[in-house]
Amino acid sequence: MQISSRFTIAIHILIYVELYGKDEPATSESLAGSIGAHPVVIRRILGQLRRAGLITVARGREGGAHIARPLADITLADVFRAVESIADDTLFSFHEDPNPACPVGRSIHTILDGHLAAIQRAMEREMQQTTLADVMQEARVEVAAE
Repeated sequence: MQISSRFTIAIHILIYVELYGKDEPATSESLAGSIGAHPVVIRRILGQLRRAGLITVARGREGGAHIARPLADITLADVFRAVESIADDTLFSFHEDPNPACPVGRSIHTILDGHLAAIQRAMEREMQQTTLADVMQEARVEVAAE
């Protein structure tokens, strides 16, 4: 299983908006050019970020996307929750219909559920501890080095 690219695209969007949004409008077209994705995909993710209160989007000369909150108040967990659809708050999904006549099939949830829940909690804790300000500090250094 793999988490979709929406999360990394959303982080890319937020970094781009913070770095360049004050100088030029961060539009779905300019973001798509940086990300290498179709503008429709970018607009969909911008909408998710807007609904989560992480960005504002305006039209006109001063338009484009803008960060809505201080970077230190936005965690990677906030971004993840904004763009990833996790059914029943469960990151890992199970294959359907394990065979109840098989000892492994009958026991697979008992075997794995606790471990998978612990892994998800650890990931969420780590994401909660990393802010967009932390990521931006690294981004500024990396972009300035080019």
